Formats: sequence, structure tokens, C-alpha cells
Amino acid sequence: MIDAQTAPQILEHLQKSLTVTIYGTRWIPGTPNFVAVGQHARGTGCLQVYELEATDAVVTCNIEGKSALKCCTFGAGSISAPRLAVGTFDGKLQYWDLEHTKAPLWDTQAHASIVNGIDGFGGQAYGYGPPELVTCGRDGCVRVWDVRQQDAPVAAFEPADSNSIRDCWCVAIGNSHNDDDRCVLAGYDNGDVKMFDLRVNKLRWETNVKNGVCSVHFDRKDIQMNKFVVTCLESQFHVFDARTQHPRKVRRDMVPESLHNAMTATCRLLLLHM
Repeated sequence: MIDAQTAPQILEHLQKSLTVTIYGTRWIPGTPNFVAVGQHARGTGCLQVYELEATDAVVTCNIEGKSALKCCTFGAGSISAPRLAVGTFDGKLQYWDLEHTKAPLWDTQAHASIVNGIDGFGGQAYGYGPPELVTCGRDGCVRVWDVRQQDAPVAAFEPADSNSIRDCWCVAIGNSHNDDDRCVLAGYDNGDVKMFDLRVNKLRWETNVKNGVCSVHFDRKDIQMNKFVVTCLESQFHVFDARTQHPRKVRRDMVPESLHNAMTATCRLLLLHM
């Protein structure tokens, strides 16, 4: 048993009560500030920028939109010029410059209904390939966007059977170890996990974890894919060997005893430096 006095501890820095429902938060790269996106009680969208000051988080920017905001990422922006990509409840993808918040840089209809998940990569000083975003929605579609051309997705993966559409809950982008290769993971409400290869625009691998997939995550985006983790309803998470891609030996299933009767909403693989 772990001794609580000698074990590592996470201490709460501050707590703040809000009058809005928050669905996603992200640190602004290179700053002590963060953004929160969500929904006002009247159903409108909420985008707030917070700055840490001593023992308080002060709102420095408060934007209200027509539709609630579900998810966000800074993944396709640079550290020197961070850009926030946001998915909305009415299926739109917005790209914001937080220094000029009168209107988003661009606003496009990405999905038929709610955008459930978003991820991005390519805008940082490291890694390969163009700055791209990947979104997923209730319409079962996974779409990839180049932030330099917002009129249409550069790749789209839609349900094969239009009469049996599964809700896609989460996406992640990775395997960006050169200028040509890049893969997207997608998790669905029926337990499907699919890997799409953006180099050939085809399904590369798939499996089913027998429970709704809440999040997917590569251990690192900028290397040849090594491992990824999948979290599910009913306290489950699964760690996969992305290089093996064997139908049976690729997976290690885990149900931590302390998480029984709970939903594992998200998980991250830690980077270990030897």
C-alpha cells in the first residue's frame, strides 16, 4: 500500500466557481494562461481566456457565440502565434486568433451536427507535415482540415453504410515522423477503434473494445507510432502496440480496481526519458 505521506501528491492551486458549463480546457502554449470552452445556461457558446494571478484566475476575454462549444485544441498553431480551433454543437469548426476576438479567422460547416472531438498537429516548431486538424461528429464522419484552406476537408472518412451510422466520440492524430506519413485514430460509441492512414486515405486497422470509446491518444505525435491508449465507459482502458497491429496480441486490457463503476473520460501516456 502507498504511504500517503511519502507518495507524490497533486495539490490544488486554486478553485473557481463558474456560471457556465465547461466542456474543454487548454493551456495557451508558452503562457501561464488557459482557455475554457462550453455553454451558457441559455444555450449559447462560451469561450473564456483566464490569466493566473497569485491565487486567482482572472477572465481576460469572454466571447459568447450562437452555439455551444464542445471541444478545442491549439495543436495546429505555433507557440509564437497560437491559434485555437473549436468545434461547436451545430457542427461548425472555428479557428480563432485570441489577439483579435471580434470574429474567428474562419468558420466552416464541418459536420451535420455536433462536433464531438478535435485534435491537431503540424504548427509547432518540431515535427513534420502541414498544420492540420482532425474532427469527428455525431454524423459518424472523420474529417481532416488544412488550416490554410478552410473551404473543404483535405480528407474525409464517412460511414460505409448510411443506414447504420455510429456516433464518433473522439479522434487523435499521430505517426507524423516525416513529411509524408500521418495517421488518425477514431473511437466510436459502439466500441469500434479505427486507424486511418492519411498517406493513402484508407482504413489501415480496426478493432472493437466492446464498450463506448471516450478518448484515444498516441504516446507521441511526432515519432513513428509506438503505442496508443483507448479509454472507455465502465472503467476500462486499453493500451495498444501500434507497430505490431496484430489482431490478438496487440492489446493489453486494464480495469483499475479503484475505478469500478466509473467512466474513464480521458487518459494520457507519459513520456519517459531514460
